[in-house]
Amino acid sequence: MLAKVLTCAVVGLDGAIVEVEADIGVGLPSFTIVGLPDTAVQEARERVRAAIKNSGCVFPSRRVTVNLAPADLKKEGPSYDLPLALAVIIASEQAPPPPERALFLGELSLDGEVRHTTGVLPMVSVARDKGITTVFVPAVDALEASLVEGLTVIPVRSFSALVDHLRGDRPIPPYRPDQSLVTFEPIFTGDFLHVRGQEHAKRALEVAAAGGHNVLLTGPPGAGKTLLARAVPSILPPLTLDEALEVTKIYSVAGLLPAETPLIRTRPFRAPHHTISHAGLVGGGRWPRPGEISLAHRGVLFLDEMPEFGPHILEMLRQPLEDGIVTISRAQGTVTFPARIMLIGAMNPCPCGHFQDSLRPCTCSPQAIARYQSRLSGPLLDRIDIYLEVPRVDYEKLVDMRPGESSEVVRARVTAARERQARRFHGRTLRLNAEMGPAEVREFCRVDPAGQALLRMAMQQLRLSARAFHRVLKLARTIADLAGEEQIAPHHLAEALQYRSREVA
Repeated sequence: MLAKVLTCAVVGLDGAIVEVEADIGVGLPSFTIVGLPDTAVQEARERVRAAIKNSGCVFPSRRVTVNLAPADLKKEGPSYDLPLALAVIIASEQAPPPPERALFLGELSLDGEVRHTTGVLPMVSVARDKGITTVFVPAVDALEASLVEGLTVIPVRSFSALVDHLRGDRPIPPYRPDQSLVTFEPIFTGDFLHVRGQEHAKRALEVAAAGGHNVLLTGPPGAGKTLLARAVPSILPPLTLDEALEVTKIYSVAGLLPAETPLIRTRPFRAPHHTISHAGLVGGGRWPRPGEISLAHRGVLFLDEMPEFGPHILEMLRQPLEDGIVTISRAQGTVTFPARIMLIGAMNPCPCGHFQDSLRPCTCSPQAIARYQSRLSGPLLDRIDIYLEVPRVDYEKLVDMRPGESSEVVRARVTAARERQARRFHGRTLRLNAEMGPAEVREFCRVDPAGQALLRMAMQQLRLSARAFHRVLKLARTIADLAGEEQIAPHHLAEALQYRSREVA
């Protein structure tokens, strides 16, 4: 007898429907899986055999052949255990066929328990798009699966419970989603209220947060660069539901989604160490997985001690910062991950950290300083919007007990500026000013004759490239949005230009 069960594979961040076909024929007892299975799927034979036996069913003592179609799509991971076992049971007539347009996902333990599976959200999303109406998922993943509307989610705790459900003996009630996920209030670890002094830096980071611009912080050790960077998530607006689903898909595929947190509602903040590998930062592996750049999607990627990162690693940032995506090519195909990030880099001015410091002399030679600063290439620096000097904090500001402006107040201004951008870009794929291309810059960043004269002078004195010129206009557009003004004024351009004071190639 032939049995067919639907399941799903993950390719990048997208799902692909897989049909599990089981045939029981005459011959010596054997269990063969074909259809480009990887090692984890091949090992499923023993898990499936033990799970069926320990769930009160009988594994057929005949020739069992299972095909995973389409055969040209590589199958990996343990999520095929449940559909494999179910197809064998149906083919051996120990259970009735499943409902039409039903999908099955889950890893099996040897006693038949259904365990957690990574990538549930993208797999369930593609199931809905393909017209599937019911999904059977591990009970621990039911909350994650319920984030996709329009589906009936059946939480399965054990293989025996699934068999009883199909037989009609003990039906499993559908899972009811928790509506409290939508009203989640994020908790921030940093706050601008705790940053003493550095008003100029806090203003620049507010501008960066409002438009999604990239920032490079430069200053001596202990000036507060890391503290400022870690406080940036507290001034970013909460993720919208669509953005939260985007981020959750990435973490689900990467296997970093906690069972108790099925929906990521706080903007990611990723701070990898400078010893990170290429695959760790950009993504990769034999079967590509998202790297730190994609894990920071719709959030912040913080690179502390930026010149200490390998030159090859830093150059890999250029394409994601420009296009907002990461493309990984392998012999088996090409995978694309989203990477709309706000990059914040921090560095010392020299190896000892005290170049041009008024209190401590620098011990580095001019050649050492030049080598250190040249570790950040011109093309990479050209993709940074704001260059920010973070000086030492004076004693009077450190001991000043007067409360500063809290992140909640700043976040309200940032949220209002982003809402203006959302109205401006309504109907487009853009969301933030930093994502504008040349056509959008020409349409939305027009300046008056006084502003054009200022830009002409800046192009000559700062030696701006065409990319840097557009970034100045986008930065001025964000500053105008923070002020609630539709027209870019000369003083908006002047503030944007002061953040470009560092010469770039």
